Amino acid sequence: MTASARLLIVGPQGSGKGTQGVRIAESYGIPVVSTGDIFRANIKEGTPLGQQVTAILDKGDLVSDELTSEIVRDRLSQEDAANGFLLDGYPRNVAQVAHLEEFLAGRGESLDAVIVLDVPREESMSRLGLRAAEQGRSDDTDEAIAHRLDIYEKETAPIVEVYGPKGIVDRIDGVGSLDEITERISAALAARGLRLAASA
Repeated sequence: MTASARLLIVGPQGSGKGTQGVRIAESYGIPVVSTGDIFRANIKEGTPLGQQVTAILDKGDLVSDELTSEIVRDRLSQEDAANGFLLDGYPRNVAQVAHLEEFLAGRGESLDAVIVLDVPREESMSRLGLRAAEQGRSDDTDEAIAHRLDIYEKETAPIVEVYGPKGIVDRIDGVGSLDEITERISAALAARGLRLAASA
């Protein structure tokens, strides 16, 4: 039996949402739908979509909300996402929220929960700085990290305000060990009556 859970995980860079997203999705038997992963897979395979995205990124532009939403709609229409999914990196602004809501409403569905990993800015900066040093990522300068966090606070954080009145937002303390944070998320989802997959 696969559990039914339609989830969105949100958090600033360095919050650990990628790691936590994979853990939660596995426990519910649902796929992680990450726009970054979809873009990278299409670019690697040289698909028409990948070529389109590459051309946009090569110019230093961001992929448009319309194209991003089209890509996510296509992914959510695949069979493995029929009983649920965990969205990571989408929607990243209020316009994309409208696209997602319209798509789900057309299928008679809605999100069950929005998981927000709360991590202080200093903690995000520290984690990203550490990762840059470990991985030798020269693009992860303090200025670049600060800029990405600014974009998150300006564009992505407001989507939580859109979902707040729906009563589906769970704010999770994102500071602690991986297991502690996973436990907090699991407890919040269990409190909503979301059942784990039988095998989990």
